[in-house]
Amino acid sequence: MTQAVVGGTVVEEEVRPRPWVVRHGGWLGPLAVALFAGLLRFWNLGYPNALVFDETYYPKDAWSLLQQGYEGTWPDNANEQILAVPQVIPLSSAPEFVAHPPVGKWVISLGEWAYGLHPFGWRVMVALLGTVTVLMVARIGRRLFGSTLLGCVAGLLLAVDGLQLVMSRVGLLDGVLMFFVLGAFGCLLVDRDHARGLLAAARAEGGRAGDQLKLGLRPWRPAAGLLLGLACATKWNGAPVLAAFGLLTVLWDQAGRRWAGAYRPWRSMLRRDALPAFLSLVGVAVVVYPLSWAGWFLTGGGYDRQWADDRSGAMSWVPAPLRSLWHYQVQMYDFNTGLSTPHKYQSEAWSWLVQGRPVSMYWEQVPNGQRGCTAPDGCGSQILALGTPLLWWTACFALLYVLWRWFFRRDWRSGAVLCAVAGIYLPWFRYQDRTTFSFYMVVLVPFLCLAVAQMLGAMLGPPGCSAERRRWGAVGAGLIVLAIVGCFAFFYPLYTAEVIPMSSWQDRMWFTSWI
Repeated sequence: MTQAVVGGTVVEEEVRPRPWVVRHGGWLGPLAVALFAGLLRFWNLGYPNALVFDETYYPKDAWSLLQQGYEGTWPDNANEQILAVPQVIPLSSAPEFVAHPPVGKWVISLGEWAYGLHPFGWRVMVALLGTVTVLMVARIGRRLFGSTLLGCVAGLLLAVDGLQLVMSRVGLLDGVLMFFVLGAFGCLLVDRDHARGLLAAARAEGGRAGDQLKLGLRPWRPAAGLLLGLACATKWNGAPVLAAFGLLTVLWDQAGRRWAGAYRPWRSMLRRDALPAFLSLVGVAVVVYPLSWAGWFLTGGGYDRQWADDRSGAMSWVPAPLRSLWHYQVQMYDFNTGLSTPHKYQSEAWSWLVQGRPVSMYWEQVPNGQRGCTAPDGCGSQILALGTPLLWWTACFALLYVLWRWFFRRDWRSGAVLCAVAGIYLPWFRYQDRTTFSFYMVVLVPFLCLAVAQMLGAMLGPPGCSAERRRWGAVGAGLIVLAIVGCFAFFYPLYTAEVIPMSSWQDRMWFTSWI
């Protein structure tokens, strides 16, 4: 009950509780967006019945891990035998050199364990993680911006990004890496809010509490370290993200102590926060990485597993399995940094944000009269790893906006997004001579969506602005979102290998570099 004065008389008014939907909107909205994303990602997931692009490697490696604990070799015609009816699985126990650590392949193997070595089986776990990633973006956006609406907008944008959709529907490692990286970011964000709550109490006390306060156990940090360790054990691209997020979280601590009234916030952070942060993130990740090779350690048949058994030297005091693993990692590093074999769809990092050269992962020419094709010139069926163009081009402007917000307004939210961009995107500029592909940027897409959501939030107007200002801002932001959704719908056939007339396919080839 509340009291109001009406004509000099105190009148009690009944306060009605907010509707259930409003009270739980922080979860209902993100879950609704995730459900929509899941429908897109799981619909007809087993099509095409083929090993798409690098599915020729990872699903077979995943099956080998499931059966043997390490990656074995396959004959040249293994793909045809796997897809044949009746199926033949010609896995050999002879070890195979692999270019990436095993965690992503173990994730894929969970689907194969449940559904067999079939397209749905090797894609289902990646589709699940891709769907959960949409949910995480919506929740992270809500926490980051303090707005359920903006969080759901970020989730919706991710749900309708073509690159994220494609990489959630194929059995490759990059979608798994995206999940671990975003999960770590979310954990660190929760940790920041928890630490700020403790520092707020210290600020209220005044004095030197901001310098002296011990923040105690911070379980979300080792959780982030676990996820970043799993990211590194999926693809080594996770290592620079680990460094970037480690820097981000201690800078948040320094800023928090300064906000709480610390006289020497840098010194306080270095004394009280830096080492625990290092141990929670880097320390945990360093433990997780070798543990991810448990199958290789526990079996004797993996590649280079016995390399150090009969070798002596200055490091002979180190257990032979660890020396063998180190030798294997050196070989993997040399392979990954020296890969320069020309590829039709390779591209350089500077072109990725504008989607200059998307990767065609699957192509089939369908003659007239087959598979429902009625076009005189025939039809095409393609999976093109193309980010929704209007979303990515809008994100280019959004990145400029968040850069401005961070540099001139010291907006910590913009700084967080930019830190992720730096850790994910910038390291690729070191490898201008390496064979690289634009679909690596699927790890960056969630943060691009957060940047766009922040820019759209600014279009809505600051608190206290006029109703007309908000109305026109909502119209502008709404039109941008609708245009992005419409663009996604237009390109949807190219994301899911739909059979479309060649004339329709050509209408979607806006640039010759997309062909």
